[in-house]
Amino acid sequence: MSGMDVLKRIRDWSSVPIIVLTAKEREEDKITALEGGADDYVTKPFSMGELVARIRVALRHVAKSVNEPILQFGDLVIDLAHRAVELNGERLKLTPTEYDLLKILAANAGKVVTQRQLLQQVWGGHHHESDSHYLRVYIGHLRKKLEEDPTRPKYIVTEPGIGYRFLSRN
Repeated sequence: MSGMDVLKRIRDWSSVPIIVLTAKEREEDKITALEGGADDYVTKPFSMGELVARIRVALRHVAKSVNEPILQFGDLVIDLAHRAVELNGERLKLTPTEYDLLKILAANAGKVVTQRQLLQQVWGGHHHESDSHYLRVYIGHLRKKLEEDPTRPKYIVTEPGIGYRFLSRN
């Protein structure tokens, strides 16, 4: 697939900094890449010093864009810096996997996160589609800990055949 297709696919699910490295010097190519989601555009030949400097700038911008390391949704508070979760002022005991799932879903509040994305981000690249059973089990455990009525969730809802959505307003 083309570099622009890769760029669009990454932007569908991530805000990671992207620096396009290419031999294309036409202004139209630069505009297309930058409007397509690239953070920077470097044409060949380039020096390693320039590339490293541009990477540092991209990382500084990401660091500045990270707001408070605390996500709050009504009575639910997720402290990312301390890996702590509180509901109604009481600390919840979550397993590392439950915490990772909640963090990913809450960080993408309002957006659908696909089963594949969750499996990839929580369990890594060595998963199979059949592992979606594990995902359902862990989501069930999370709902029991978060929801007043796990059968009628107000935080983590299922998007049938796709994945899950964390509702930021409940």
